[in-house]
Amino acid sequence: MSDALDRFMTRLPDELRGKLDFSVSSLDSIEAWLLQRYGSTREMLAASESQVVDGLARYVGETFRRFLGGKWTVQLDDPKFAYYGLPILVGFGKQSAPVCPHTLVTASADRRKGVYLSTVAKNLRELFGDAV
Repeated sequence: MSDALDRFMTRLPDELRGKLDFSVSSLDSIEAWLLQRYGSTREMLAASESQVVDGLARYVGETFRRFLGGKWTVQLDDPKFAYYGLPILVGFGKQSAPVCPHTLVTASADRRKGVYLSTVAKNLRELFGDAV
């Protein structure tokens, strides 16, 4: 995980990289960059963008993990599971549903708010309160 994340970070513009400290506020910086890079979710889903989207998801997921707790996992035992084969975060609340950073990244491109990712993180923290 960390090697791939490091490779992703080295490919980012210096100005952006300087803002990425795994804080919740840094999610707004990465979201602004992805909204500038991609005019639509469809553009993100092009095969040529898979490494960038994967890197975005890794950064977002790791930021969520540091803010909310929990751990990374991949479920490979149930092909019908919504996030089958995708890295997810689990274990940051007693009854929390898994969080899939890949879907958060694509949703942020679709919603085009600029604060979608940080809002989700803050809302999850508020929802689970002392559990995180």
